[in-house]
Amino acid sequence: MKETRRKNWRRLAAVAITAGAAGVLITLGVNSAWVASSKDEGCMACHVHPDSEASWRQSSHYVNGSGVKVSCADCHLPPEGSMGYVAAKVKTGGKDVWSYIFKDKSKIDWAAKGELENARKIVYNASCIECHHQLFPEGISDDGVVAHLYWEDNHEALDMNCIDCHLDVGHYDPNYTHARMTGVPQQAQGQRFTETATVTEFADFTEQIPGSSASFAMRAIPAGTFTMGSPESEPFHNANEGPQREVSVDRFFMAETEITWDTYWAFLAETMSEGRIPPEEIFARNADPEVDALSGPTPPFGNPEQGWGGGQRPAITMTYYSAEIFCRWLSTKTGKTYRLPTEAEWEYAARGGTDTPYFFEGSPRRFSSEGLMRKIFGPDTTVINTYAIYALNSRGRTGEPSLVKPNPFGLRNMVGNVWEYTSDWWTGEGVAPQTEHVVRGGTYADDASGIRSAVRAPTEHDRWLRTDPQQPKSIWWYSDIKAIGFRVVMEVPDGL
Repeated sequence: MKETRRKNWRRLAAVAITAGAAGVLITLGVNSAWVASSKDEGCMACHVHPDSEASWRQSSHYVNGSGVKVSCADCHLPPEGSMGYVAAKVKTGGKDVWSYIFKDKSKIDWAAKGELENARKIVYNASCIECHHQLFPEGISDDGVVAHLYWEDNHEALDMNCIDCHLDVGHYDPNYTHARMTGVPQQAQGQRFTETATVTEFADFTEQIPGSSASFAMRAIPAGTFTMGSPESEPFHNANEGPQREVSVDRFFMAETEITWDTYWAFLAETMSEGRIPPEEIFARNADPEVDALSGPTPPFGNPEQGWGGGQRPAITMTYYSAEIFCRWLSTKTGKTYRLPTEAEWEYAARGGTDTPYFFEGSPRRFSSEGLMRKIFGPDTTVINTYAIYALNSRGRTGEPSLVKPNPFGLRNMVGNVWEYTSDWWTGEGVAPQTEHVVRGGTYADDASGIRSAVRAPTEHDRWLRTDPQQPKSIWWYSDIKAIGFRVVMEVPDGL
């Protein structure tokens, strides 16, 4: 009996020792795998971004005066030991493994992955702060001191992340900079409106910038009456789109496209100023409306082209005031009267004589990605893709007008691409009178439901300047919105 007990104890001891040893080995293995998965080699084994390693090795997080190398986990995970570290690591690692096994890497839009909107999701502010205790190191520029002081005072209230201003520190991007822009792109140098088109009849014409590719076509928009707004029965109708009403519009000319970078850079090349002259002083000075060199935009931080390219892409990130000054400058240079469209003119032109949700055939429900059925079966993109730059075909950026077909009035990108300013003030609950303007058309980042002809929204001036550290803030350029631009209208000359 005693011998049997001894044997049982020996067996139990052997099992316990074996189990303990196995547990230790498993623990060591798991720990080794856990540690290895946080190393750069482990991250890159599954993370298949084609340029991530090369751009990291060129960045200031790899090549810097201190000799410190910042690793993947230092930025893309919360600080080790902090709340959420384990959950973030499991989520991030699982997502990378899933993508590595199941996703078609050739169909991933890597350029969009490098945009700020995505970077804010995968870079942890707490990790930046964990390393950068000293925000005012030796050699920091005056602009840097101002920016970091602003961040210290406002980052919590305004939800400001370090990555908002330092997008290229972890992965070098030759097209990105957060320094004040000097001069203007080369193609704009020397461009001037030395000749202008003579309008002798109410017909389409082209305003030229001699000696360059910069020009814009103007379409003759006939007078007419239309039903403004959308009915409550229209899919995705918003209350601010109604009530519907009959509106009459006189004839006018409208630019076929949003004002392009080629044209806007010509304006900047002639008028850019280092001064900060208040809007009211400029308007008082130029009541005739002359525009002198002092009234042009001050240089923006970085390149407002966003690295997407200039040329015929729409000029973006300028304020309403900047668009107004452009129109005054253009009027002076051409001898014609250019201005921003009224909201009624904009919608009338966008509809092009139609009274349906879009100026082309199709229902918002068929085109939209919203709703369970569309998430399962996918939206119908065949028609809308030929007329609009929007979330499903934009690849996260603006598009050139040649990518889309015109509406019945010959206008391109009236819906999608970028919000467009109108001259009307926004009136509505929660917005102080005469503080925000109406923008129309939706953007490259919007679902099909958000680019219907009746869609409208207010500017958000303060929020669009959230990360601008200048005091006072810029009156010319927005720091926190990319999808804002404008197109111009021209009044029909007397006697025409």
